[in-house]
Amino acid sequence: MSTGTTDRLERMFEGDIAKGAAELLVGGSLEMSPDRAAEARAIAALLPAGTRVYVNHLPRHGLAESVPALATLREAGLEPVPHIAARRIGSRAEVATFLERAAGEAGVTKVLLVGGDEPEPRGPFPDGASLLREGILAKSGVREIGLPGYPEGHPRIPRATLENAFTEKLALAAGQGLGTYIVTQFSFAPLRIVEYCSELARRSPALAVYVGLAGPIDARTLLRFAQRCGVSASLRALRAQGMGAIRLATHTDPGEQLSAIARYCAVHAACNVVGVHLFSFGSAAKTAAWMNRAITTPGGA
Repeated sequence: MSTGTTDRLERMFEGDIAKGAAELLVGGSLEMSPDRAAEARAIAALLPAGTRVYVNHLPRHGLAESVPALATLREAGLEPVPHIAARRIGSRAEVATFLERAAGEAGVTKVLLVGGDEPEPRGPFPDGASLLREGILAKSGVREIGLPGYPEGHPRIPRATLENAFTEKLALAAGQGLGTYIVTQFSFAPLRIVEYCSELARRSPALAVYVGLAGPIDARTLLRFAQRCGVSASLRALRAQGMGAIRLATHTDPGEQLSAIARYCAVHAACNVVGVHLFSFGSAAKTAAWMNRAITTPGGA
């Protein structure tokens, strides 16, 4: 094969990667804080109709505080998906009332169910599985649940415990007629993410995965969230390469991570990644603008 032919094939492949990356964003999602509902219309103007926007369940906010943001997202033509952090729920009545309002006022049919990193549960739910066992989600009109995935593991939960809980939650959801999918934590190590997705594809080939990416933020903020979210393994890898907090700025654009995932999907027929999820760290409109550029100008974001 001539050098010219090889170059053309490589350019074609890179074009396919850029197109695949854009498609992962079109089918993807981002998150916003419950107190940033005013950003909903800006996000809707930048992203395809029906894009999933997750509303955080933060330690300082009760579940009920996210209802206005969920309703505003629905009115703007987006798909509102609340986070539900089991350990932050004070009572069964709190979550049941919230779900009733979320369905009635915002048409919510999907939730992202996480444990929540409270030192002690505030109420009767020590983890996501305990909330699922109650059957409250299915009874409240929820039809699909997102489950968290941890390519680098969890900073406080052993891997075996995570895997057992994951298996239990899949079984509980199936028994209640709930669809399931995975949203992963972000990482700075694409190879680690690819290995995680490959393992999931072998274990649960029908399970859709949305790969978490750190949105475009400044290095200091990203470093703070990375340490809090438990992506220490890839942080250590960066430091081992001589990259301190200042040089981490070169990693705050998600494009490199996105391309790595698109490349994985392009060469693996069994790829189970259907989209990416952008962690916005309080800057949802800025993140949506980055997604818009990457979608409309593949490879040029």
